[in-house]
Amino acid sequence: MRAKKSPTLHQQIINDIEGYILSGAWPPGHRIANELDLAEQYNCSRMTVNKALSQLANANLIERRKKSGSFVTQPQAQSAVLEIHDIKLEVQSLGLPYEYHRLGRSTRKSTASDMKSLELSESADILEVTGKHLAGPRVFCREERLINLSVVPEARDEDFIDIAPGPWLTSRVPWTTAEHMIKSIGANAHYARALDIAEGTACLVIERRTWSHNGPVTHVRLTYPGDRHALVARFTPTDPTGKASGF
Repeated sequence: MRAKKSPTLHQQIINDIEGYILSGAWPPGHRIANELDLAEQYNCSRMTVNKALSQLANANLIERRKKSGSFVTQPQAQSAVLEIHDIKLEVQSLGLPYEYHRLGRSTRKSTASDMKSLELSESADILEVTGKHLAGPRVFCREERLINLSVVPEARDEDFIDIAPGPWLTSRVPWTTAEHMIKSIGANAHYARALDIAEGTACLVIERRTWSHNGPVTHVRLTYPGDRHALVARFTPTDPTGKASGF
């Protein structure tokens, strides 16, 4: 049996720094020791350290600023505007551990606000579920969701502790239409506490309504700290020649 090779110093530096970042021990904005100090710590050349830091920067784990040093970056997930995306997959795409924590669950008759959010024509039983999605030790997204129990009655018996409502609904209810509304807000005291950010921090809010053949299914409000998520849209010109398109 061939003995397992020990990592090179270059790879050891990468492994160590990556481990500190992905575990949350070094949060975004953490300043990393300079090249000379790292070279002394690992008893290697400055070139070896530079190569390792460059590789970490290419992986978007750190940011190298001229004359300032190297800092841990804030990983940012991307999702398509025209898709119903899975937050768990977004987090895992960043190489971070994912968790979902349910914060609240209640059923009630729909209020006027609920009816507006779900576009209900008449009152119905509503399930409200709030939760937070974690990327490593940090809050990645806060979820506030309404589910129309007249269309999805089986949701009444689901506690949504072991699974978030989004993937649960996707696996059970064929949807026919979805609507996204995207906006930015400055975090008020409520969202600052919920997302563990400073008041006034820019946040990205995605509100989505989804319908099935049987009527309105759900309305969800997803609130992200602005530096943790991006939306991407890819589209083609309506004129196949592209002549009518703007640049």
